Amino acid sequence: MRGLASSYPGYRYRMASDETNSTVLVAFLANVGIAIAKFVGFMLTSSSAMLAESVHSLADTVNELLLMVGQRQARKKPDALHQFGHGRSRYFYSFVVALMLFTMGSVFAIREGYNKIRHPQPLTSPMVAIAILVVAALLEGYSLHNARKGSARLKGTSTWWEFIRRSRIPEPLVVLLEDSAALLGLGLALAGVTATALTRNPLWDGLGTLGIGALLGGIAVILIVETHSLLIGEGATGKECATIRTALEQDEHVDSVTDLRTQYLAPDELLVTARVVFGPRTAMATAADVIRDTEARVREAVPAVRAIYIQPDSA
Repeated sequence: MRGLASSYPGYRYRMASDETNSTVLVAFLANVGIAIAKFVGFMLTSSSAMLAESVHSLADTVNELLLMVGQRQARKKPDALHQFGHGRSRYFYSFVVALMLFTMGSVFAIREGYNKIRHPQPLTSPMVAIAILVVAALLEGYSLHNARKGSARLKGTSTWWEFIRRSRIPEPLVVLLEDSAALLGLGLALAGVTATALTRNPLWDGLGTLGIGALLGGIAVILIVETHSLLIGEGATGKECATIRTALEQDEHVDSVTDLRTQYLAPDELLVTARVVFGPRTAMATAADVIRDTEARVREAVPAVRAIYIQPDSA
């Protein structure tokens, strides 16, 4: 039964969707707990790095909610105004998440770090902050491990950077970068608080906060660039295009395929258009049969193909 299910064209994409939902939910639950703990730590220590990390975790929590809203919106049925459905809602909300990470995370942290350096204040109970940061790192590590595990099947043999640049599914990409930034940010906060506790110089706390802001800004820019590209429409990967072209040219009546164009309408919905050149003696009835068979063959080869339009042409 499992073998039959896994051979069904949409099976792999449903599995990816299930893993994506699980990844976002785990990240949301982890960030709720982490944000509360960090805010408590800030109230007890007055550390600007703790405050920056608290706002960072709050922003991440809101971001996971936005990703879940995007997934819910994408499931709406097509209507007269959106005849290809609402799948790009996932791209839109992922873009909003990138902007949130930049404004709520990076800008706030840089401002707090600047204020801390200009108006230094001593830390109170630094050991409490260190303990909370260590626990938060463990939770973020688990969330990152879950995100990497959920993305591994989608990544395949590509490197993680190639996966970030080429993935057409935004949620694993967003969670992966968020959690990576969170772990690195916790490391900077821990370094700043520890150095301040050892030297009794609050400058290190401010510098750690500035580092967090710069880190979040860099991650946000990467996310903005990638999600913007997805939002305006990306085509199939080179491997997918080659597979589609092979499927189109497989029939003996097809001489060549010209003007092949593709675009992802949603992470699991690919639009394909192509001009197929038939031999001069191919009858119209034969061409119609070939087109129907070809469409089925393309969908079997690339399950993400939902809409395919083939224009017959003669040599």
